[in-house]
Amino acid sequence: MDAVDRPARLAVGVIGAGRVGSALGAALARAGHRVVAASGVSDSSRERAAERLGVTPSRPEDVVATSDLILMTVPDDVLPDLVSGLAGTGAAFQGKLVAHTSGAYGLAVLNPAIRAGALPLALHPVMTFTGREDDLRRLTGISYGVTAPDMLRPVAEALVIEMEGEPVWIADDDRPLYHAALAGAANHMVTLVAESSELLERVGVEQPGRMLGPLLGAALENVLRLGISGLTGPVVRGDAGTVRKHVDALILAAPEAADAYVALARLTADRALAAGLLKPEAAERLLDALGGNIWT
Repeated sequence: MDAVDRPARLAVGVIGAGRVGSALGAALARAGHRVVAASGVSDSSRERAAERLGVTPSRPEDVVATSDLILMTVPDDVLPDLVSGLAGTGAAFQGKLVAHTSGAYGLAVLNPAIRAGALPLALHPVMTFTGREDDLRRLTGISYGVTAPDMLRPVAEALVIEMEGEPVWIADDDRPLYHAALAGAANHMVTLVAESSELLERVGVEQPGRMLGPLLGAALENVLRLGISGLTGPVVRGDAGTVRKHVDALILAAPEAADAYVALARLTADRALAAGLLKPEAAERLLDALGGNIWT
């Protein structure tokens, strides 16, 4: 089979059948491909290989040997050693599609496999994975950050579309910044919301999620629709006194949260000032309240 000309109906192998690998493997199976092998280190990964993908866990080199498309869905820090280790053992990469799902890495991390004849793809699903059954449902309609050699772009596009996703092309050199943008938004949002929930519980709010849900939903809708112009709150209003009260309260209750609040308030003020939403004199008052320079 020529994998470049005919990406459909591939024998798929998953190395790292964890949350991401098991979901993508199941999505490819739903599209008509055959998952023929999977490997996993943890007990939960091996269980997902059996339950979600319907295969008995095997060694990574056996996954490579039996597959037309090898999905490498391991943590970022594990990926380089995995690729070089498999290539070093003479794994049968020749003529096979090898796709990793890291957001930060481009194609260079696959160089050992490429030298052994592999056809490289970087397919990063822009979604969080919890390991629950709804992971597969959440794949429908999401974006994938895709990097591929020109001759493999149609293959990469076909695979993403078959998984009911939307391919978005990312230049190889831009992948670290691309991933930083996504991680900064999603991961830090989780931390901020968890911190806010704990602070609300301290003051007696029994169900902080019910309080925060509508507020955060509206804020997210505003920023996605309007950009920085959707900003509301004391910083964009120039309410320096309120901002100072926030900082003082956080210093007493959660000093580590106070540091984060000040850093984000400065960034917010800087963006608001640049967009013309905040007047210079109001920015100066905020500068005093935050105790540092927002003029970056």
